[in-house]
Amino acid sequence: MPDPQPPAQPIPEDPAPARTAPPAPDSSEPDPTEPAAARAAAAAAPPVHAFRPGGTWLLGVVLAVLTFWLFAQSLLNVIPTIRESLGMSAAVGDLAVSLTALFAGIFVVVAGGIGDRIGQTVVFRVGIALSILGALLLVLTPAHQGALTAALFLGGRAVLGLSTACIMPSALSLISTFFEGPERQRAVSMFSLGTFGGLGVASLAGGLIAGALGWRTIFLISIAASLLAYWWTRRTPWIRPEPSTAARRRFDWAGLAVFFVALVGLNVYISQGRTLGWTSAAGLGLLALTALAFAAFVALSLRRGADAFIDLRMFSNLRFTGPVVANFPMNSTAAIIIVSLGLMQAAAGWSPLQAGLLTIGHLVCVIAAIRIGEKLLQRLGPKRPMLWGTLSGMVGLLLAACTFLPLPAYAPVTALGLALFGLGQGLFATPAIDATITSVPRDGVGAASGILKMGSTLGQAIGVSAATALSALGRESAPASIAGWAPTGWLEGTDPERFGAMLGAGLLGVIAVAMVLSVLVLVPRSGAPKA
Repeated sequence: MPDPQPPAQPIPEDPAPARTAPPAPDSSEPDPTEPAAARAAAAAAPPVHAFRPGGTWLLGVVLAVLTFWLFAQSLLNVIPTIRESLGMSAAVGDLAVSLTALFAGIFVVVAGGIGDRIGQTVVFRVGIALSILGALLLVLTPAHQGALTAALFLGGRAVLGLSTACIMPSALSLISTFFEGPERQRAVSMFSLGTFGGLGVASLAGGLIAGALGWRTIFLISIAASLLAYWWTRRTPWIRPEPSTAARRRFDWAGLAVFFVALVGLNVYISQGRTLGWTSAAGLGLLALTALAFAAFVALSLRRGADAFIDLRMFSNLRFTGPVVANFPMNSTAAIIIVSLGLMQAAAGWSPLQAGLLTIGHLVCVIAAIRIGEKLLQRLGPKRPMLWGTLSGMVGLLLAACTFLPLPAYAPVTALGLALFGLGQGLFATPAIDATITSVPRDGVGAASGILKMGSTLGQAIGVSAATALSALGRESAPASIAGWAPTGWLEGTDPERFGAMLGAGLLGVIAVAMVLSVLVLVPRSGAPKA
């Protein structure tokens, strides 16, 4: 038996779940260093324990999440239409596709850490405001105005990335605050519907809206969704974090700077390499800059420890590391959608809407499998549904990579492949997210969520950039030189469009194998989590 404890002063019983945030400290003695507006907002906010989010609140969170995964990512399918409409070059268009995910991936950890310091509600609302601003810049981009067109469009995409960086970790942190056990897992499933489900319908919805009403309408609807998301979540209390060592430490601006340089250098090399020259002085200089920046980032992180921009010590916990690492290739391989749909538009002459119809099976399977993944998590723990999800995703991707098939046969094969890929995403999503946010202390959920979603957005940005760059390289190959890539001559007669898609999909196939191995090796085997 444990030793008897000395009697403690009785305290009133707290009916709230164990992991809900504590009430704000007594404000009868106001902090003179705190702005008056902040004190007034804190006084006006309803008590945290009195707030019980309902289905409308959760739907508002999902709508905020959809501003990236549905509306912003519709460019994966409609960028050819937008380039033609605005008179943009292919290089600018390719950069615009990946720019939002790149900016989200760079700044999502920053936003998560800031939310842990000042409150996730504030960061969530800033994200909604930035989403409206970014979509408005895209709507107002003039056509055929050269540098002005490129600047406004790329600027809008960058602002959308900053919006996503704010919304993703703050939404997960708020879900972790207000829900517990099976209710939290159900809420995470709804969040996953907004991410993987939104991506699944983005191509179809984008093609449908662009074909019927014009591509600018996509972002007008996004603005309306952001306004509705704000209205449905407007009563979310401002949860003021308790003073802690994490909240008081100085932010690692040097770590952020070198991390930014490394990722931008890598993305520019991948997306613009064929223009700069892969082995030119400029291209090799970018690679060297990227390598040096990554090395400086690791060195700074190890030296600063807990004060680092990304605390690398968090990765010693495999329950955290496994889902985070596996999440990167899972989202990288989602670039198979742009490869497959781009091939059908370029080689078969399909419209964006016709190509988007190939993703219906993907959407249906994602929506169905997300709830299945939630139930499997509760019964089996995270590893097995994550493993089954990555295996299904790998098989689906390999089917969609069969670009050497005649186009009439390739269409149904890729539709089946995308459906299996969606099944894998759905099984993977909730177990990976839940394992991540429950593997860290309550005051670190924002930073942990930021790291997880950094893997999502950066994985997608790099996957799209790499796959489209290889596809473009193949499209520029002379038909006579394509047969030389295969000693047996089985590529003889393959047209450049299909060869380019084969290169892009082949790279994604290699990443898919790494995705499965990362779950096998890194995710610990454990029983069902206790509610």
